[in-house]
Order: sequence, then structure tokens, then C-alpha cells
Amino acid sequence: MNKIEQIKAEKGGLEVGRDIPRYAELGVEAIEEGDLERLKWWGIFFRKHTPGHFMMRIRIPNGITSAAQLRTIGRIANRVGRGIADITTRQQIQLRWIQINDVPPILEELRKVGLVTLQTGMDNIRNVVGCAVAGLTPNELFDASPVARAFTDTFVGDVAYTNLPRKFNITITGCRDNCTHAETQDLALVPATRSLGGETDHGFNVLVGGKNGSGGYRIATPLDVFVLPGEAVELSSAIVFLYRDHGSRDARNKIRLAFLLEEWGEAKFRDALEGRLGRPLERAGVDERAPAGTDHVGVFRQKQPTLSWVGLLVPVGRITGDQLAEVARLAEGYGTGEVRLTVDQNVIVPHVPDAKLGNLTAEPLLKVLRYDPSQIMRGLVSCTGIEFCNLAVIETKSRALQIARTL
Repeated sequence: MNKIEQIKAEKGGLEVGRDIPRYAELGVEAIEEGDLERLKWWGIFFRKHTPGHFMMRIRIPNGITSAAQLRTIGRIANRVGRGIADITTRQQIQLRWIQINDVPPILEELRKVGLVTLQTGMDNIRNVVGCAVAGLTPNELFDASPVARAFTDTFVGDVAYTNLPRKFNITITGCRDNCTHAETQDLALVPATRSLGGETDHGFNVLVGGKNGSGGYRIATPLDVFVLPGEAVELSSAIVFLYRDHGSRDARNKIRLAFLLEEWGEAKFRDALEGRLGRPLERAGVDERAPAGTDHVGVFRQKQPTLSWVGLLVPVGRITGDQLAEVARLAEGYGTGEVRLTVDQNVIVPHVPDAKLGNLTAEPLLKVLRYDPSQIMRGLVSCTGIEFCNLAVIETKSRALQIARTL
């Protein structure tokens, strides 16, 4: 049994929630070693590289958020997070420099605007990612964001989903633009059609076993399954539980879902999934994705008449508390108050009427977070770097920005 499995056996990850107020009162030195790990089930990550401080990860399903939520996050960042936040590749927001005594009031502030940090780390289903312009883009087969939301509501806070062998990444998308990095996910539900009895049904094909790290890169492979949107939550849960019950719990770098797929093969996994569901599964439909993806940065027509979304590039995903507040102001002033976050760490202001587009694109913030970035800046990617990562050896984000601006 590895160290993390031993920690989980002694006490469930979510159970540490009742200890947070006590630790906030006593200080970081009072936190037991096992509870430092369990705090990650609450999205609270102790970082050795910043002694005495934590990173906090906020769950934002499908990247769909609001002006009120961003304003709250920006206010917290300015008050206790040294004025910065990071948009993640899973459409979440991370705060840094959090002290343990800050945690209870932050959690309460987030709760009041409908946000949680639960299960954003360790052996849990991470944030469900989806097309950032779901429900907006004319290029989607259908809006899959309600499915992403429904699945999130199913597992968040449910202990049945909190003891997986390792983390579990999922995308649920109905977008033809192939914009959610489906091949890197443990489970990807991607847009597909099925013809039956002269009728064409819209739903998902199912890909499984993708990953970036943890023992090497693996592209998610087709499971030869088609599922209707109304059945997608049940199927997703069944796959998660197969992994929970049969995945290895030995070496941490060899226990992602991909390794169970390699051991069993897709055919055995599919058969086991049918057994778990108690019914046969439909064979895969026609994959409706385009061969290449897009980042949704720029000004684009929505499928709703006279409305557009404006996608803003956030270089390396780093954004300030003041900028979050300004995005909130723009979303309310020019749109409906809704904001979207992308898997490329960018921001989208949707529902902008034609009559307001010119004024929005002339706003000062859009000279910094540009809707028309250079190709170099648009393709810029940077890891966290030595500022916050104990595995890094140099600073990366500031250098990446300096190099891109020079070029």
C-alpha cells in the first residue's frame, strides 16, 4: 500500500473539512502530516516552496462563471493572495499565498456566490471541462454544458467518488471545434450522431484512457460506444466506479485509468461496463469533431441573432485581482454578466450586442488582455515555474512573457 492509500485508509479526504476551523485557529504548524494531504480534497494545497502558504483551486464546471463570482475571487486575491490568480487548463481559477487562517472566510465567501473548492485535487474527479462557448457557437452539434453540470452535481460532495486510485480527468463536449483536448482525458464524451430508424440522434462517442503525465503520455482510445445525453451521467459514473473498484493502488505513477485499459484491453473494459450498467451499449456513432481545434479568442458571432462573444487572451493564464474585477464590470456592462473560461487559460465575454461591440473592443483592459493577439502571444504556454513549483529549477512565466513580447 502506497503512502497516499494509507492516509486515505486512516481517514477520508473530505473528513478533514471539520478540522479546518481548528487548524485556522491553531496555525499551520498544528496541521497533521496526513491532513496536509487530505486538505487537497478541499482544494487547499500546501506548497513547500512557499512555506506557511497554500494554493486554493476553485471548481468552475465547464468554465461557466459570472461577474459576481469573478468579482468575489478578485477581491479575495487582492486581500490575501498578493493580487494574483491563475486560470487553469481545466477552466478553474487558482489563488496563491493563502494562509490557513484565511481559509474558513474564503470558503464562506465562495459559497455565497455558488462556488466550491471540493475535490479539485488528489484522487478525485477533477473539474469537468467542456467547450467554453457551449450554447453560443453555431459550430456545436448541441449544447453539452447541462450534462457537464449534471455530472458535477452528481459527484461533488459524494464520498462514493472520493477514493479513486488516482486523479480522473473528464471532458463532456458537444462542440465540433474539437477545443477541449479530448485525447488527454481519462474520459472524453465527444459529439457524435447515430442514425436509427430513419432518425438521426445527437449524442456522444466515448474515449477512454488519455493522460499527459503519470507514467507517460497516452492518447485516449475509442471505446466503440455511443451514448445519448440523457444517459451520459449514468455511463460516466459507471466508468468512474469501474476504475475505483479495479484500478491498481500500487505505484502512484502507474495507476491512472490508462493502465487499467492497457491491462484489460478495450473489449474487456467495454464488457465490464455493460455488466455494471446491466444493459448492452450502442456501438459508436459518427464522430462529428473537426480535425483541428480552436481557442475561441477573438470576436465571433453567436448563434443567437445580433450577439457575439469576445475572447480575450490572458498571457500564460496569469490575471490580477483588479483585472478580474474589470472583466466582471465589462461582462455586466456589455453582456449579461456571464463569463466563460477556456482550457487555454483565456477569458470570454459573451452575449455582446452588435451595438456595443465597438465600445467593448475600445476598453483599456482589451489593450492588455487582447482579443487580437499576435500569433506568438496566442500560442504562448508556460508551466508554473520555480515561483510556486518545488519541481521547477527556473522562473518560467515572467520569462515566457518577456521572450514573447520581445519577439
